[in-house]
Amino acid sequence: MLGERHQDHWLIGKLALIAAVSLSIFQLWQPLAGFFPAGFLPFESILGLQPATYFRPIHLCWILCLGFLVYPLSNKVALLRWVDFASIVAVIWASARILNFDYRSIEHLLNGLSTEDFAAGLVIVVATLEMARRSVGVVMTVVGLVFLVYSAFGNVLPDVLATKGFSIERIIRFQVFTGAGLYGAPIGIAAGAVFSFVLFGAFLQVTGAGQFLIDLSFAAAGKYRGGPAKASVLASAAMGSISGSAIANTVTTGSLTIPMMKKLGYKPEQAAGIEAAASTGGQIMPPIMGAGAFVMAEFTKTPYGEIVWIALVPAILYFASVLLYVHLMAAKAGFKGMQGQPGAWGVFLNGLHFMLPLGLITALLLWNYSPVLVGVAGTAAVVVASLMRKHTRIGLAQLVEGLKQGAMLAISISIACAVAGIVVGVIGQTGVGLQFTESVVSLSGGQLWLALLLVAIAALVLGMGLPATAAYIVLAVMTGPALQELGLALITAHMIIFWLSQSSNVTPPIALAAFAGAGIAGAAPMRSAVEAFKLANGLFVIPLMMAYSPLLLTSELGWSAVLGAAVITMTMIVAVAVCVEGYLFAQVSKQSRWASLVVAGLLVYPNDLSQMFGLGLAALVFAKNYFDSRRELAA
Repeated sequence: MLGERHQDHWLIGKLALIAAVSLSIFQLWQPLAGFFPAGFLPFESILGLQPATYFRPIHLCWILCLGFLVYPLSNKVALLRWVDFASIVAVIWASARILNFDYRSIEHLLNGLSTEDFAAGLVIVVATLEMARRSVGVVMTVVGLVFLVYSAFGNVLPDVLATKGFSIERIIRFQVFTGAGLYGAPIGIAAGAVFSFVLFGAFLQVTGAGQFLIDLSFAAAGKYRGGPAKASVLASAAMGSISGSAIANTVTTGSLTIPMMKKLGYKPEQAAGIEAAASTGGQIMPPIMGAGAFVMAEFTKTPYGEIVWIALVPAILYFASVLLYVHLMAAKAGFKGMQGQPGAWGVFLNGLHFMLPLGLITALLLWNYSPVLVGVAGTAAVVVASLMRKHTRIGLAQLVEGLKQGAMLAISISIACAVAGIVVGVIGQTGVGLQFTESVVSLSGGQLWLALLLVAIAALVLGMGLPATAAYIVLAVMTGPALQELGLALITAHMIIFWLSQSSNVTPPIALAAFAGAGIAGAAPMRSAVEAFKLANGLFVIPLMMAYSPLLLTSELGWSAVLGAAVITMTMIVAVAVCVEGYLFAQVSKQSRWASLVVAGLLVYPNDLSQMFGLGLAALVFAKNYFDSRRELAA
């Protein structure tokens, strides 16, 4: 019996490997197929570039089949494995029906879907929700179900929430056969740009490029006061979006950095909080931001290269904020740097060839090449770069592993985006988005700051159960128009929502990245979450300044305006840190802490005179603390 079970696991593992590798190859081939003229490729209907109507169902079918292999209904009851195989067969049949659907006919509009097409659509919706339960979490499934139930029974709700109730047939027709729901923009972006960069990140890992970035961070920052913590911040900035998840990044880099921080003297909850805050920032750091940034580019019709420039200054400010808190913690406790660290220059030269793919993708993104093509080019470049040096050269096994890991990492992302597509479809079909916009504007009384507070609360609640990308998609559709109605530009509203959607990783009571760090550090989860929230307060401060100052480098603003806003924002961040930590160059008096709080209030107020007073008061507070520290040293 045990031998049979082992043989079953071996067979399923091989099937999953074949499915994952073939999916990655298919995804890599698609952008390349577009370069061939019509009629050039043999079997063009299969090997040629697939239009969105075919590409998205094929991708989701592949993801679902792979998901049913690697996320079984039960690992213990062998009989239930047949349910997974039956699900795969059902998904393949349903996808084939959808691919052969005649969109040019108006028969389905006049008389509804045929029984077979309705069954196919229902199978795909149910399979997607079930896979969301297995790979993302039950909350994601519940959110999708709640919206679907709302579209069916919205007519029985109170007037403020009421909508026309739709039949199950009309819901399935809209969700599956219009390209505005399940197969809408979110899954299209996940199948295109996001997958290509997830694959790029997987190859950075298997070639050793990811480890090079971590080693370089430790070599550069390890010898300074609080070195491991500062190295953690730098490594997470470099690795955050590569892993595709703040939680995954916390586990990946935290397994190395958190023990070092504890050894240096940081409390376990401090070490967990530092890693969680830094890892969350990886999702907002250009040039490769989190998956939500690619969705933002699509929603706002802004080239991704422009998104990179727009996001650059706020991202630098966020990591400067985290580094500031790390430094103040280390200075208060009198920590020293790490001893015996290799020189940064030597580490850099040892992995210099890995800078080539990173430089290539940065340049291509800034030149506004297609993100899908850039991801594929980056994947190829990192493989070529690994072959340049003997100590990083990879073979067939590592190539296969990279293709496999890329597909495996994409499962939860694509499924989350598919369910987010269902939510977006319901919002479009029912018109509830307009009602929600009116509610936000009404509740805020036309006050932008109050609307931002409501969006932040909504982001926190949604993020407790949804991945950051899915939370951003839902928030962008529901609250983006409200923020625009209150005077924010389209890209500013979406950038604020994108930042706030990351906050649930580090905000109590459900701070998943902080909880992951606490597990590694052996710390109390809630105390770790409080530390992470303190360190990551830039996720709230900086979006506030985006709304009230020219902090985003758009085509209408020049560098001088943006850098001026950055100076004001950084001064505000320092003032908040002084107030929270009670330390700058030396211990800060109670009066100076209150003065720092006043500084923050003056700087956030969108008035030149107020901000001038704020900067002047900040200069006095900071200078007084500096001279106090000099006198303490002299004594």
